[in-house]
Amino acid sequence: MPQLKSKTVYLCSACGNDHPKWHGQCPSCNEWGTLGEFKVSKKRKKGSGGLARDSRKLTDILQGDEVKRIPTGIAEMDRVLGGGLLPGSLILLGGNPGIGKSTLALQILPAFTKQVLYVSAEESEEQIGLRARRLNVNSDSLHLSSENRIEGILDQVSLIQPELVVIDSIQTVFSDALDSLPGSVSQIRECGQQLLQLAKQRNIAVMIIGHVTKEGVIAGPKMLEHMVDIVLYIEGDDRHDHRILRSAKNRFGTSNEVGIFQMESNGLIEVKNPSELFLAERRDDISGSTIFPSLEGSRPILVEVQALVSNANFGTPQRNVNGFDFKRLAMLLAVLEKRLGTHMGTKDVFVNLVGGLKVDDPAADLAVITAVASSARDKLLPKSVILIGEVGLGGEVRSVSRLEARINEAKSLGFKTVIAPTANVKRMKKSPKGIKISGVTNVGEAFHLLF
Repeated sequence: MPQLKSKTVYLCSACGNDHPKWHGQCPSCNEWGTLGEFKVSKKRKKGSGGLARDSRKLTDILQGDEVKRIPTGIAEMDRVLGGGLLPGSLILLGGNPGIGKSTLALQILPAFTKQVLYVSAEESEEQIGLRARRLNVNSDSLHLSSENRIEGILDQVSLIQPELVVIDSIQTVFSDALDSLPGSVSQIRECGQQLLQLAKQRNIAVMIIGHVTKEGVIAGPKMLEHMVDIVLYIEGDDRHDHRILRSAKNRFGTSNEVGIFQMESNGLIEVKNPSELFLAERRDDISGSTIFPSLEGSRPILVEVQALVSNANFGTPQRNVNGFDFKRLAMLLAVLEKRLGTHMGTKDVFVNLVGGLKVDDPAADLAVITAVASSARDKLLPKSVILIGEVGLGGEVRSVSRLEARINEAKSLGFKTVIAPTANVKRMKKSPKGIKISGVTNVGEAFHLLF
C-alpha cells in the first residue's frame, strides 16, 4: 500500500471552507485573517474502511420506549434544556470569562446517579476540588481529570463508562494526530468531531464549555455550533449579580428559552420569579418609565423600560440605548417626530432596559416609544399599565404573538390595565378577569389613553 503523504490546507474559521494556499482574505466569504493552517497527519485514522452501521426503520424507533431525559436538579437549567439532559446529546456552553460556566457545569453533576467525568485542562484536580467544596458539591460518582489530550480523554471514558462527560474547555484540548496548537481551528474542529462521535455512538451526554470572542460568540470555527445539538450562552455583567442562561439552538426543545440565576457566594441560585427581580426597584414618581412583558422562549418576563430626553448641549444629539436595538430606536424616534409631531432633532435620548436584559422582541416598540414621549413631555404614566405592540413606520400598532401569556403574567403581579393591538384583542376568545384590556390601532390612540 502506498504511504500517505502529508498535506497542508488552510481552513477558514468563519465559513469552514478549506483552500490549498494561504490568503489574507478568505476567497469564499471575504473575511480577513480567518485562515488557519491545517496539516493532515500521515497516520491513517483508526476505523477507516470499517463496516457501515445498519439503518433502522422509523416505525421500529417509534414503537420503542421513549428516551427519558436526565433531570439536572436545577429547574431553570432543565427549562432551558427542554426538560433535562438527553443521553447522546452534545451541548455547547459559552460565556464571558468569569461569568459562571464552570460553576454551573459543576453544580448539575450531583444529580447524576451514575458515573460522571469532569475534564478540566485549565485547572488541576485540586483546584476543581476547592471550587466543589465552596459550592457544596460532593458525589462519589464524580471523577475529575486534568487530561488535555483527546485520545487520553477517550481512554478514560472507556474505563469509567460515565453517563455525562464535561469538557472544560474545548480550546485547551488537542489531538496527537494534528501538529497545530490547542485552540486552533483545526484542533477544535477535530476534537469536536471526536466528541460528537463519542456522544452518538456510546449514547453519552457530552457538555463542552467554550470561550467566546469580543463579539460574544463562541471562539473557533462556526462549524462547532452546527455540529452540536444544543448551544447555551450565559449572559450578565459586573454591574448585576444575576445571570441569564439562554439557548441559542436546541434540537430537542424551544430555542431562545431563558433561565434566570442569581450569583451568590455558594454558586448560582435559580430565580423562581424573574419579573419581581427586574421590577423590585422601580419608581412610579418619575416620567419616562413603562412596563413591557418580554417573551423569552416560552416564558413572559416583565421588564421596565426607562427613557430620558433632554436638550442637546452640542450640535449633534446623542442616542444611547442599553438592551434594545439601536437602529430600531432610531426608527421609533423618526415615527415619533413625523407621525406624532414630537420634535426630537435637538434632543438627547437615552433608553435603558433595567436589569441588563437584552430584548429583540418587536412587541417592545410601543413601550419604548411611549417611554420616550413620556420623558419628552415630562408627564407621568399610570403605574399599573402594561404596553404591548409592534410599531410600524406609519405609526400603526401591529399584532404580536402570545398576548394571553403576556397578560396573565402581568395580572399575576397586580397590573390592572393592558394596552395592546386591536387585532390581537379581537382574536382573544376570553378576556381575563380583573384586568382591563384596551385595543389601539396606532400610537396616537395609545397616547390619547395615557396622556
